[in-house]
Amino acid sequence: MTIIDEHGRPEPPPAGDEAATLLGFLDYQRATLEWKCAGLDRAGLTHTVAASTMTLGGLLKHMAYVESDWFWRVLHDRGQQAPWDSIDWKLNPDWEFQSSADDTPDELRTFWAATVAQSRDLVAEALAGGGLDQMAKRAWPDGQAPSLRWILVHMIEEYARHNGHADLIRESIDGETGE
Repeated sequence: MTIIDEHGRPEPPPAGDEAATLLGFLDYQRATLEWKCAGLDRAGLTHTVAASTMTLGGLLKHMAYVESDWFWRVLHDRGQQAPWDSIDWKLNPDWEFQSSADDTPDELRTFWAATVAQSRDLVAEALAGGGLDQMAKRAWPDGQAPSLRWILVHMIEEYARHNGHADLIRESIDGETGE
């Protein structure tokens, strides 16, 4: 039975196996970003803090990119998906952050949620086909490839890092705080 906290986040299982624990913490971190972006309009999702240009809308789009890149492109080696395949990343390495201002709040939330749903399916496919020890089908330039376990831990770290940014941005918008 999954316990949902007061912010709608699923608590990771306290005694799950390794895969359930990793996926539980990843879903908790995903839900934290969703909570930090909840109920905000365009002004809220494009709000910046201090000298940073980072926004909550940019974080949603960035994390959609990270989800797609690691689970679709690296884990399964299925090539880059739209819109990522048409971006000149050398010319604009922060495209997802900058272009998010052109997207509506509903577009950003829907795009991120659809990418997360796809990632869940891709992870389930990988777990069924080789478990956590399965190596990504796309290797790094040095020839090494990360395991699914490594990718999941990296994704937890990526969300946790950006959720710290999201905490600061959200608090500056309306004073909402919380872990």
